[in-house]
Parts: sequence; structure tokens; C-alpha cells
Amino acid sequence: MKRKQKRRLRKWVYIPIAGFFLGIILFSGLKLYQWHKDNQAIAAISENLIETVDIEEKPSILENTENINPPKATEKEDVKNDYWDYIKMDLLNVNFNTLLEKNSDTVGWIKVNGTNINYPIVQTTDNKYYLTHSYEKKNNSAGWIFADYRNDLNNLSYNTIIYGHGRLDTTMFGSLKNILKSNWYNNKDNHIVKLSTPQENTLWQVFSVYTIEAESYYIRTQFQSSTEFKDFITTLKNRSEVSFNAPVDENDKILTLSTCQDNYGHRVVLHAKLIKVEKRNAS
Repeated sequence: MKRKQKRRLRKWVYIPIAGFFLGIILFSGLKLYQWHKDNQAIAAISENLIETVDIEEKPSILENTENINPPKATEKEDVKNDYWDYIKMDLLNVNFNTLLEKNSDTVGWIKVNGTNINYPIVQTTDNKYYLTHSYEKKNNSAGWIFADYRNDLNNLSYNTIIYGHGRLDTTMFGSLKNILKSNWYNNKDNHIVKLSTPQENTLWQVFSVYTIEAESYYIRTQFQSSTEFKDFITTLKNRSEVSFNAPVDENDKILTLSTCQDNYGHRVVLHAKLIKVEKRNAS
């Protein structure tokens, strides 16, 4: 009799435990399905954009181009500065007519050499919406690539910030993690970011890459003085896990790319300085 009671007791103990683990399995399966579904949607959107949008890389039009804050020619080491090689690179030029018809929040297009990053940039009134919405403004855990709401890509502040999720399938800013691998940073051709907006095409030279815990310091956009900004960029340069031949000073404008490295709040960060601007002809 006692054995039967024990068996019944075990049965009632095992049932909720089994139910608990079954619930976990079902929940995980649902999350995995949704993740896969979101990835498929992002892949379809990205493929459609590449196919339908006129995107080219081309030499700059000299009369419309300005080299930004070039090294001083009087200094011997400036002759070897990588700046002079990077300003010769082709610019990214995008036709925004189709993009603006698809999404009026479009403010630019970004391409990072040596990664899969080749996407339009959107911007809205906060830094939350495009964490959970795709370029088509539909709910999607992959979100989209977006500019900080405090920035204006047509009137650059000291620090222009662009965010994206670090997706495991390397979409969005998932491949930004490549910047910490030797096959990325040992190839100098990768140390450039190309940005196109309806008003201008620009080149940005990378000067710092690193990982860090979540903080608000590196995503500051406004500074009280050039001295404060100089201290800021000195800090960013000193954080770099790679040494770049890219002097930066208070006369530079910088671009910051930020994404999650893991589920513990760490960030992968890239900083680049503006080196070339081509004004686009108004259409």
C-alpha cells in the first residue's frame, strides 16, 4: 500500500516538472521560429533594396569635393599618412528617390569595407522604434540600421552615431564584430566607411575599434568646447584595441558605429573621422 502511495506521489511530482520543461521547449521553439522568420524578412527586404536601388561606387567630381582636415604637409610623417591613400578611394553614390518612396525616414546609406554592412540608414524621433521595426516599418526583432535622433546627417555635429543589432546571422550590424579580427584590421583597405546622403557623399577613416560595457560616454553628440571634444576623441583613440595610422584632433568630425557584442551588455564600437565630402548636385 505504501509503495503505491509513493508511486502516486512521484507521479504528481513528475507531471509538473515534465510540464515545466515541455513549456521551456515549446517557448524556445517558438522564439527560434520567430527569429528565423524575422531573418527571412530582413533578407528579402535587403535583397529587394539592392536590386531596385541605384547604388554605385565612383570617383569624386573634383569641383564638388573637399578634403577634410588634411595632415599638415610641413610634417615629415604626414607624407606617409594613410589619409592620402584613403581620399583616393571611390565614393558611394546612392539614388534616394526610390528609397524615400519606400520609407520617408531614410537619411542615408552606409557601407563598411570588410563587413556585410551595406544598408540604408533611417532616423526617427527616438532611438527605440527601429530596434524592433524593419525598414518596412513592420515589427521585427532584427530592427534596422538607424541614426541617433540627436544627429543631423545634413549638418554634422561633433559625433554622428549609427546603431544596429548585432545579429547572429551577420545581418544588420552583426558583421561589425569582424573589426576585432586580424583578417579585418590587417587589411588597410577595410579601414574606411562610405556614407551617402541625398545631399553629399562622404568617406570616413577608421581610427579606433574596441569592445566596452554599455555606457553613454562614447555616444555623446554635443560638447561645450573644442578642448572638451579633444579630450573626448583622445579617450576614444586610446581605447582602441588596434593601432591605426590616423591622427585625430579637435578639428575633425567623427562617426560612431555601435552594436551589441553579447547578451551581457557589452558593445562593439567603431570610430572614424571625416576625410572627404562631395556635394551632390540638386535634382
